Amino acid sequence: ANSAMPLTLHRKIATSFKDQFLLQIFQISLTSLHQLKSEVPDELRRVPISLALRCLSFDFVGSPVDESSEEFGTVQLPASWRPLLQDPSTVQIFFDYYKVNDTSVSKEALECLVRLASVRRSLFVEDPARSQFLSHLMSGTREILQTGQGLADHGNYHEFCRLLGRFKVNYQLSELLNVEFYGEWLGLVAEFTTKSLLSWQWASNSVYYLLSLWSRLVTSVPYLKGDTPSLLDETVPKITEGFITSRINSVQASFADNSPDPDNPLENAESLQDQLESLPYLCRFKYESCSLFIINIMEPLLQAYTARSRLPASGDAAELSVIEGQIAWMVHIIAAILKIRQTVGCSQDSQELFDAELAARVLQLINITDTGVHAQRYQEISKQRLDRAILIFVQNFRRSYVGDQAMHASKQLYARLSELLGLTDHLVLLNVIVGKIATNLKCYAECEDVIDHTLSLFLELASGSYMTGKLILKLESTKFIIANHSRENFPFLEEYRCVRSRTNFYYILGCLVFMEDGPVKFRSFMEPLLQVAVNLEASADAAFRTDVVKYAFTGLMRDLRGIAMATNSRRTYGLLFDWLYPSRMPLLLRAISLLTDEPEVTTPLLKFMSEFVLNKAQRLTFDSSSPNGILLFREISKLIVAYGSRILLLPNGTNIYRSKYKGIWISLTVLSRALCGNYVNFGVFELYGDRALADALDISLKMTLSIPLSDILTFKKLSKAYYGYMEVLFNNHITINSVLNLDTSTFVHIVTSLESGLKGLDTGISTQCASAIDSLAAFYFNNITAGDNPPSPAALNLARHIGELPSLFPQILKSLFEIIIFEDAGNQWSLSRPILSLIMISEQMFSDLRSQVLASQPLDQQQRLSQCFDKLMTDVTRSLEPKNRDRFTQNLTTFRHDFRAK
Repeated sequence: ANSAMPLTLHRKIATSFKDQFLLQIFQISLTSLHQLKSEVPDELRRVPISLALRCLSFDFVGSPVDESSEEFGTVQLPASWRPLLQDPSTVQIFFDYYKVNDTSVSKEALECLVRLASVRRSLFVEDPARSQFLSHLMSGTREILQTGQGLADHGNYHEFCRLLGRFKVNYQLSELLNVEFYGEWLGLVAEFTTKSLLSWQWASNSVYYLLSLWSRLVTSVPYLKGDTPSLLDETVPKITEGFITSRINSVQASFADNSPDPDNPLENAESLQDQLESLPYLCRFKYESCSLFIINIMEPLLQAYTARSRLPASGDAAELSVIEGQIAWMVHIIAAILKIRQTVGCSQDSQELFDAELAARVLQLINITDTGVHAQRYQEISKQRLDRAILIFVQNFRRSYVGDQAMHASKQLYARLSELLGLTDHLVLLNVIVGKIATNLKCYAECEDVIDHTLSLFLELASGSYMTGKLILKLESTKFIIANHSRENFPFLEEYRCVRSRTNFYYILGCLVFMEDGPVKFRSFMEPLLQVAVNLEASADAAFRTDVVKYAFTGLMRDLRGIAMATNSRRTYGLLFDWLYPSRMPLLLRAISLLTDEPEVTTPLLKFMSEFVLNKAQRLTFDSSSPNGILLFREISKLIVAYGSRILLLPNGTNIYRSKYKGIWISLTVLSRALCGNYVNFGVFELYGDRALADALDISLKMTLSIPLSDILTFKKLSKAYYGYMEVLFNNHITINSVLNLDTSTFVHIVTSLESGLKGLDTGISTQCASAIDSLAAFYFNNITAGDNPPSPAALNLARHIGELPSLFPQILKSLFEIIIFEDAGNQWSLSRPILSLIMISEQMFSDLRSQVLASQPLDQQQRLSQCFDKLMTDVTRSLEPKNRDRFTQNLTTFRHDFRAK
């Protein structure tokens, strides 16, 4: 494909090809398949089968299918293909080719059948034709199931599972039931599924499609009309039990060495999700018998695990790892069941009782996992997998059954939990959950996965709903965490590998602390951080280079950033601001001045400031008599100037992004957020001769100009920060910023970079560039083209730049028109703004562009396209008032549509 060609033209060509040639090509492939069916070399057979597959894989509706997804979608064959598909020989030829010994041919034959099984239902106008087509597919798969031919090949096996999975996606259960040999077919599929489950190592990636078929079948049973037996009552429980048993049996082999294994589903969240996605529906189909089966497996495992907790640590560690692995699987299975609350097969009350029985086993397990010998096993992989499984269970259980509404709607479950474990309501249950969270945070010092997962659960509880957050504040476990959040109590805070988790931890604690009013509690909570800050302030300059001081400082920055993220109101932000300013700010300036060349220190510091200066939810709202906004910007300016002036002097390292660019783009983000935060009157600085704004703008421009444009466009985060900063600069500070005071070549370089951003693939960046160019062009129009008063120094500078390079604005206008006319930009409204501003600057510029565009078009189209240009300026006056802009935008939309019409 030609990447330079617009997407609409691609689609137009593809549609034309589909309508004129694709059916004919598919017919040629079918004819060739019939002719080459007899004794010919396998190489010859591969050609027509590959051609047929490519035809059936064609993007018929302009939305390419993601074949890695089970949701393969429907193949939207045109109506003209109907006679071919209603011909029984079309399906049969692919089943015939499947029997060929060459596995590459048989696999592609199955791939063709998968697509045929996915053909849209509406292609068959009458039900008998659809039923006949389905019967033919079922007949062919029945024969393969009976003989097992070709299924020893892994590729064939996988595609055959995909084919079976398509039956319930595209056909209703009632349609399957109407096929004469449905009972025999279902029995064969059940037998095949059971055998696949026994061969779990070989078939693990394929079983997903089979389980998906069965889950879709059982969810259709309530909608089944008539008395025809679906035969699922007998088959589904056996398959469910077979799957659960296979998971338990898989542990012995997987845990032989108790080492990390990326292919083990207990290590791979995506694989685990695939394997368990269909299970809840199968389990709840016959929930009473299934839950009893699970309990009968779980009880002996819990008894063995409890017994092992009382034995000395010198016991058989391998055996204990296997037990933990088996329990982990059972916990994942119970978690998956509780995630889906579906009433099929029994009443809501009955389902709650069975949910309670299963949940009770896991809640009982929570009390065992951190006792006796188990409390010494936090380094063991199997123990970590088990605790991750418990966390997933708690997340799923909480979403279904914890909270005011959930509790009142789930009286049966809590009544049963009270009988089994004494858990009378969700407050008692929350205490168990938060207790487990606290234990994980205290004991898993080095396992980042468990820490992150635990914090994810803690965050759900703290921020899930206001009531849940208020409830957990009452718990002793929560009070302990808030009152004792030091590294002595939570060793993971000292671990470098868990350093990113600190921000999340303090964000959660901040959310909880800020739920309650009162500066006294906040100051008490901040006491450990204050002690760290005081110790750092007392350190000599030379000590800042030591690892201990650097780690303490970066930890403090990450902690403060988390707390800053939790401040979502004027009140809470004010508490943090008063804690930090003015007493703590000198520490930040000192650190960034001494350690500019240490990105592991400067990055957390700048990221904290980036969060601290962000005016989200209007939290940075100071009293009308307060100078805090101005004082805050002065501190920002000091930090940016200190960092920028030093980073520019450093040599480029081997990893320039890490050593320089990352710090620069975060600095630009800090400044952008401060400049557009609407909490500083920037006119004050010039009025009183304060250099804070001018110095910050000056050093930021120097930092941007130190980076080649190619690098700006290469690094995505750098690119976003650069163009975001330029938008703020041109929109809000064009009259006082130093861009217009630069020499012409540097000014042109910056404006040219905006043009490059317009042409990029990122719509957000393109919009920012359009906004910046609009501000520049509007400033020129208002102050030079249409200005009555004597021009300001900034306007004179801009006029000088344009005078030295008069082609600058015409080139940008040409680029904008090319994007509008020839590309499918998703931000046409934003692009229309600078176009009008540029046209207003000079009618001659627009007239010249019009002539260029028309000259590039075919002669027979030029008159029509000239009329399009005439209509573009209809009712548009020579002003940049909002109404005039909107009228031009409407005209431009019409212009684009008419111009592209052929």
